[in-house]
Parts: sequence; structure tokens; C-alpha cells
Amino acid sequence: MKKTGLALLVFIIGFSNLQAQEEKNWSLRECIDYALENNINVKQYELNIDRAEEDVLQSKLDMLPTLNGYASHGYAWGQTVDRFTNQFATERTRSNNFYASTQLTVFNGFQKMNTMKRDQLALKATKYDFDKYMDDISLQIATAYLNILFYKEMLDIRKNQLETTEMQVDRMQKLVDAGTLAQGDLLNIESQAAAEEYQVIQARNSLDLAYLDLVQLLDLPSADDFEVSIPEVELPADPTLQINPTEVFKIARENQPHVKSAKLRVDEAEKTYFIAKGDQSPALSLSGSWGTGYSSARQKIVGQEPVQIQIGVTDEGVPVYATQPQYEYDTKPFGEQFNDNINKSLNLELSIPVFNGWRTRSSISKAQIAVEQAEYELELTKLQLNKTINQAHADAKAALNSYRSSRKKVSATREAFKYAEQKFNVGVINSVEYNEAKKDFTNAKSELLQAKYDYVFKSKVLDFYLGKPLSLD
Repeated sequence: MKKTGLALLVFIIGFSNLQAQEEKNWSLRECIDYALENNINVKQYELNIDRAEEDVLQSKLDMLPTLNGYASHGYAWGQTVDRFTNQFATERTRSNNFYASTQLTVFNGFQKMNTMKRDQLALKATKYDFDKYMDDISLQIATAYLNILFYKEMLDIRKNQLETTEMQVDRMQKLVDAGTLAQGDLLNIESQAAAEEYQVIQARNSLDLAYLDLVQLLDLPSADDFEVSIPEVELPADPTLQINPTEVFKIARENQPHVKSAKLRVDEAEKTYFIAKGDQSPALSLSGSWGTGYSSARQKIVGQEPVQIQIGVTDEGVPVYATQPQYEYDTKPFGEQFNDNINKSLNLELSIPVFNGWRTRSSISKAQIAVEQAEYELELTKLQLNKTINQAHADAKAALNSYRSSRKKVSATREAFKYAEQKFNVGVINSVEYNEAKKDFTNAKSELLQAKYDYVFKSKVLDFYLGKPLSLD
């Protein structure tokens, strides 16, 4: 019983923890951190860095000498010249060849050195491109997050509006039933309640779509059990807008990753230009080789016997014999041939380019054009950044002015609606005039809400260009 009770307790605790995790409310910072860690597009971008790192490693290793080995085992039939005996072999011969070679580029116009430096610059630029992509993802998430907060408040406004109207419907229904109010006024209020109910449904649909946008950015499987935390969204202080856009641009120009990347792309293009110019330079290389082999046609003397051979006759007809050695041969062993057949070489080669169909000059010209293109791209990046910052500053200022104006409008329409409601309750005005006053008040609140979040987002964009982290805390 104790074990069963303990197991049940563990299960309940585990289920409670799982449920708590599912019901966790996500802050903006948590959403951004999760996306940067788990977003598939971010992971794909990280592979670009891995590829650039491999290019750097390869260009460094290209500075080292090459070393290659070769081995073969074969048979030959018929009349062939054996490479180890330099004689014709008519029987089947077996041969083995072993070969190793190395080569070192002593000088080639600093092409390998410039290639390594270019790849290092490309790696740094790729990392800045990755940072820029993460910044873009962060801004997209901030936009989606603020949209959720906006539609949540909008939904609350629509619900409160509908709730007030429904209370008026109930009150007027009683008056109609008592015979003190015309049926037409009740129908007008019921029509208004139906329109407001439709607005509630629209606000809820917009909120669901906002959740879906954020969930898709996070690459979560679904929006079920996903909820964001509701921070106290404070309006940014005016000092943010008091900073001159030129000052913001100066800070952003030094810190924004896409500007740093564009600068490095210029340096990278210049290294490519120097690599192309290196083709005009003579190339000096040092190479060496070592080889040996085995042939079954190569033999050695393993024994001899004296043999009497007639070499002539005397005048009397007596045969004359001479003793000559008769040799016995056998294939020279593999180990002996391996040592005897060793050959080595050492070469110093100089290659001087003279004419190659103008390809070198063409490559240099194209590389020079690429440098100019990279410089123009850098200038365009700076101009676009300056334009974006000035636009964001102007948008934030306009949003703040809209917010202040909307706040005054809400205050005025609220008093007008209260006055109209009092007059409607005592029968001084009809339902049409009442609905018009309520509509003006509701529209003013919607405009204020939109201006509020528009200003918050535009201010966060400016803070982002000032190097501040995206957060609503």
C-alpha cells in the first residue's frame, strides 16, 4: 500500500509539473530566446557558419605540403619490357609498385595566403549575417507578440461594449413589456448588440491568428495550451525620441551586424582581387618522390656447377675442352627487391605565365568590379539604415502624437457617452442617438489602443537600433 501510494504521489506530481509547463505563460524575452534556439531557419543559418569554418580550415591546410601514396599489384603476359630488369619478359610476370610523392608551393603570388585571409573574412561576415537574421527574427517575434497584446485588449473592449449593450437590451425589454417604451427602440438596441457580438467574434479571430503567427515563428507544433504573459506595457519615455536620428544612426552604424558584414564583404572582395592578380606571378614549387617495387622477372644466382664444354680440336683431331660455370637462377626475394629498387627524386619547378587567352586579365577585371560592387553595397546598406532609422523616429513621433490626441478624444467621448446614457435612460434621446454616442466612444478607445501599441513598437525599434535588448519588462 505504501509503494502504491508513493507511486501515485509521484504520478500526480509529475502530471502537475507537465500541466504547469503546458500552461506556462511566455514572456517576450522567452519567446525570442526559444526561437533563436529552436527555429529551423536559424539552425539552417548556423550551417552556413559551419561551412565557412570548413573553408577556413581547408585554406589553412592548403598551406601545408601535399603527401600522396600509391601502390599496385598486377600480372603481365607476353613479350613485355620489365621496368626493373629492362629486359624482355616472355613469361607471366608479377609486379608490385609502391610510390609516395610530396609537393610544396614555395611561391605563387601569395594566392594561398590571400585565400586563407579571404575565407577568414568570409567567416566573420557570415557570423554577422547570422546575427542580422536573428535580429530580424527577434523583431518579427516582437511584432507578433505585441499584436497578441493588442488584440487581447481589443477583445476586452469589444466584450465590455457588448456587455453594456446587453444590459441595455434587458432594461429596455422590461420597459417595452411594461408598455412605457416603443418596440422600435428595443429593436435598434438589439441590432446594435448583434453588431457588437460580431465585432467580438472578429476580435477573437484576429487574436487567434496573432497567436498562430507567433507559434509559427517559434516552430511550435500548435497554438493549443500556448499563452503569453501580459506585462504592464508602459509607454516609453519621451527621451528616446529626444535623441537625434543622426546620433542613433552613428550608434547603429558601428553596431548593426549587417553593416559590419557589408564592410567585411568589401575586404573579402579585395582579397579575391589580390588572388586574381597572383595568377600574373611566376609560381615556384618544390616536389619530391620516393618509390620502389617488385618483379618476378628479376632473378639472382643461387648456385653454380663447373661444366666441360668443347671449345675446339687440335691438329691431331683431339677435342679441346674448357671448364665454364653453369649458373642456377631463382626469383629475387620481395624484401631484397624492395630495398634494391628504391628510387628518389627532388624537383624544383618554376612556372612563368606568358599568355593564357587573356583569362588572367579578365579575372582581375571581374574581381575589381566585384570590389566596387561590394563598396556600393556597403554604401547602400548605410543609406538604407539611415533611412530606416529616420522613418522609425518619425513614425514613433507620429504615433506618440496620435496617442496623445486619442487619449484626449477618449476622455471627451467618454463624458459624451455618459451624458447620452443618462439622457437615454430618462427618455430624452432615442436609441439611435445613444448608439451613435456609444459608437464614438468605442472607436475612440480602439484608436487609443492602436496608437498605444504602435508607439510602443516604434519606440522598441529605436531602442533596438540603440543596442538595447527587445523586452517589455
